[in-house]
Order: sequence, then structure tokens, then C-alpha cells
Amino acid sequence: MAASSLHCFQLVKFPSGSRPFFPAGSYGGCRIKNKSCHLVFASAKKTDQCLFTDSKVQTLLDSVKWDEKGLAVAIAQNVDTGDILMQGFINRDALATTISSRKATFYSRSRSTLWTKGETSSNFINILDIFIDCDRDSIIYLGKPDGPTCHTGAETCYYTSVFDQLNDQQLQQVEENKLARTTLYSLESTIAQRKAEVAAPRDGKSSWTKRLLVEHNLLCSKIREEADELCRTLEENEDNSRTASEMGDVLYHAMVLLAVKDVKIEDVLEVLRRRFSRSGIEEKRSRKAQG
Repeated sequence: MAASSLHCFQLVKFPSGSRPFFPAGSYGGCRIKNKSCHLVFASAKKTDQCLFTDSKVQTLLDSVKWDEKGLAVAIAQNVDTGDILMQGFINRDALATTISSRKATFYSRSRSTLWTKGETSSNFINILDIFIDCDRDSIIYLGKPDGPTCHTGAETCYYTSVFDQLNDQQLQQVEENKLARTTLYSLESTIAQRKAEVAAPRDGKSSWTKRLLVEHNLLCSKIREEADELCRTLEENEDNSRTASEMGDVLYHAMVLLAVKDVKIEDVLEVLRRRFSRSGIEEKRSRKAQG
């Protein structure tokens, strides 16, 4: 079924496997008539043509299990780091607005009105996909933040560890707040701390990470060594635990190099995300053409 009444002026990119919904209105340079939208997916290997009608959006909204006040919980998550950015409440209009604008929008219970994250700070959360849980009463806004999410200036609203506070009950607030990081980002944070210690040395023992941060030739030789050992687990048919161990060594040493170069792992993951729906052969050809 084609939507001949639509005129699109630009390609709209979406991540592979995503299923965005669009209510009647306009988005991404598309002028929508007769409550339908005909989009061209630039990320697809072949041009896909998907039809999104107002009735489909209404069906989606009807399927959500709104509470007695017409609300549901929405959690915003960073698409690259996995960080939980914030949590808020949404109603039908908030979800429909988020779908349409691609900006995380919530419902303020105190003001009884919609509000878009970033409308005053410009720190928008740009939505790439939206997920509904199995009970259909909780939503995840999966997106990329333009800046700090928390009103305190923190990257996320979740930076207070309950266990840290319980372990030091004399303090009402832990002196050094930390983000609710996944393993990879906890490692990056630790490496960043070691780098700061190198820049401003204090009394204390040295560490392997500090040495690698300073001795660049040693660091590069270790990356090559660990990469070779990873490959040998395949060539010599070693067990999977050995492969996981060697990959851990590769990741660790590579992340130290990123720290030396002031490159965030988030930047690397963003590059990978953009390549998801692109042929590896095509991607390499484009790099050669640019070079």
C-alpha cells in the first residue's frame, strides 16, 4: 500500500531494527497529508518504504496500560552508554509528542502539562527508538542526550549509591558521587582517575595503568600482543573462557589508549551504532574514498 499523498524532502535515518511510529503531523521535512506518512529509510541496504497511519499510532496508544490517572512510567536511556538518564511520567499526548518530535517528552503531574526535556536548557534527549515492556505499562525512551540530563549538571539523575551511603552512615551525602555505570564505563572511569593521578601525582604506589598511560610504546606493544593472543584462541581452538579472558585484556589496553587520546568509549560506540545497517564492505570503501 503506497501513500502517494506524501512529499519527503530529506532522508530520515533510523537504527537497524527500529520501529518508529508517527502520528498525524510532520517530521523530518516530510509534509504529511491524509494522516499518513511514507518514509524513506536511508539506513537500509535497500530502500524500504514503510507506511505509518494515524490509526496505527492510536492503536499503539490504546495498547498501553495507562493507570487510573492516564499515566505510565517512562525511563530515558542513553543509546550508546546504556546509562539510565532519568525517569518521569507520560500520558497519551506525551508519548505521541515524543513519537512525532523525536524529543523525550513527559507529563508534569504538578503542573498538569506536557514538558520536553531540554526545552529550557537545550539539553534535549534525541529519541532513536521507543520500547514498551511486556506488561505494556512502562516505556523506555532510547536516545542520545545533547548534554547533562540532571538539573544538578550531572550526566544522569542517578549518581547516589545506596551502598556507599550505608557504608558511611556518618555522612548524609557521599563526598564523591558516582554514576550508575555498567562494567565498561566503570573501567573507563577508573582509567580516567589514574590519568588524573599521573597529571597531579600524590604519595602512593604506582600502578600498571599509570605506567601504560605514560609509556606509549609499551602500551602499543601490549595492544598488539594481546590482539595476537586473542587471535590464537581461535587458531589453536582454545576454550571459550580463554577467549573471553584475552578479549578482556584487549579491551582494557585499548581503553587505556583511548584515555591517552582523550577519546571516550561512547564515541566509539556511536561510530559502531551508525554502522549497524551498513555493509562492512561499503563502509571500508567509503573510508578509502575519503582518504
